[in-house]
Amino acid sequence: MKEILNQYKNNDVIRTTKSAVLITGILLLTACSAPKVSTKLDAAKLPENFDAQRKEATNDAFIPLKTETFFKDPKLEELLKKAIAKNPDYLIMQERILIANSHLKVAKLALLPSLDLVADASGTHYGKYTMDGVGNYDTNFSQNITEKQRINEDLTPNLFLGGKVSWEADIWGKLSNRKKAAQQRYFASQQGMRLLQTRLLGDVADLYFKLIALDKQATIYDDNLKTQERALDIVSAQRSVGKATELAVQQFNAQNSNIHAEASELKLSIDQTEKALLTLLGEYGGKIDRSSDFLAGHLDVLNQKISVDSIIHKRPDVSEAYFELLASNADAKSARAAFFPTLNLGGYAGFNSFSFNTFFDAGSFAWQILGGLSAPVFNKGQIKQEFYVSNRKQEISFLQYQNSVTTAFNELSALLRRNEAYEDVLKYKLNEIDHLEIAVNVSNDLYLSGYANYLEIISAQQNKLQAELDFVDIQLRNANSQVLLYKALGGGIN
Repeated sequence: MKEILNQYKNNDVIRTTKSAVLITGILLLTACSAPKVSTKLDAAKLPENFDAQRKEATNDAFIPLKTETFFKDPKLEELLKKAIAKNPDYLIMQERILIANSHLKVAKLALLPSLDLVADASGTHYGKYTMDGVGNYDTNFSQNITEKQRINEDLTPNLFLGGKVSWEADIWGKLSNRKKAAQQRYFASQQGMRLLQTRLLGDVADLYFKLIALDKQATIYDDNLKTQERALDIVSAQRSVGKATELAVQQFNAQNSNIHAEASELKLSIDQTEKALLTLLGEYGGKIDRSSDFLAGHLDVLNQKISVDSIIHKRPDVSEAYFELLASNADAKSARAAFFPTLNLGGYAGFNSFSFNTFFDAGSFAWQILGGLSAPVFNKGQIKQEFYVSNRKQEISFLQYQNSVTTAFNELSALLRRNEAYEDVLKYKLNEIDHLEIAVNVSNDLYLSGYANYLEIISAQQNKLQAELDFVDIQLRNANSQVLLYKALGGGIN
């Protein structure tokens, strides 16, 4: 009889094992149709050199930028450090970096088992005509139980104190790819902070150089007003002896008034520019300490041999796009893993009893081990949609990365040529000012000698004023070009 029972038990075990294998096979087959992650993400190859790179450049390695050596203006350097320490937008970005870091920590912990400490206490009064109520009533009449095992029928307690553990086995890499995506986005956020830092420092430098330009233009107006007043004195003296007309005097007066008006407007621009710069520095008011002239230092950078691939991929905008591409690729792989079966393991261990008196007895210690295998069958439409979206986002991230590389190359190539061109423009403009300075002096002499009229004096002075203002404007554009070059080369303050 025992052999027959054992045979039946063995047959049950075999049938159960076969059923488990069959179910597992079916679950695995349901995931065989999982689509593939897109691999058609080949970036265009970068050129080896910039078309405007200087031939005499000899250094083999590009030296990372430092604002103090790039701009070579100690007063500007102090403002840049102050902006990093006090600018609200930059400080907000630092807080967002901490948030991104917290997401990364959570993603890492997802790979570990979760453990919960549980303390439950409940009391239930079962009805007489319920299975539990009848079972408890009948149990109390059993001769096989001890006094401690008798159940309180009026109010049946259920007490539990112990730990519960659960763990999802990362067989297909779903959780590890989520961790990788969070990690790459954390790196992208760091590059985003570098990008914000570069833009912030660039904005500060632009406003600083604008203030220098406005100061220089204000000085030009002051000098021209003195010249105009001397010319007015000459014409007024000529009118008193009948050698000049009232028309000439009024023309000079009108020109003087126009210069005064433009000089007043210039002072307003200086005040507004200072306020804008103070806002970036996180300060309420005051004056900006600045140099009296533009201090060029970017030529040292231009004399270096610039490696296209290395300098492009060190830019924060390109690096940010690259890390976002890696994150989106990990997202797509994680979404694909959702097509495959999920293995969950768990269990609990602790004290479980229906009596306060026996709660901490050795007999109340209970434990359980469980495992489950599940695979999507009827919800694959949603999973397919999530995978499709993740795959498309990956391709969008790739296109954004490719666009950032292309933009970076063309931007830097254009700036290298632009910085070289401004050297010649400034040289020719300075020659123009020298010639017009001579022309103003000559016009005054000729007027006194009777070989020139007052209109020629006015014209010469206007041309000189405009040439000097244009020269400062070109100096400002050249300084702005330096700032753009600083950004294009990757920025940074150290």
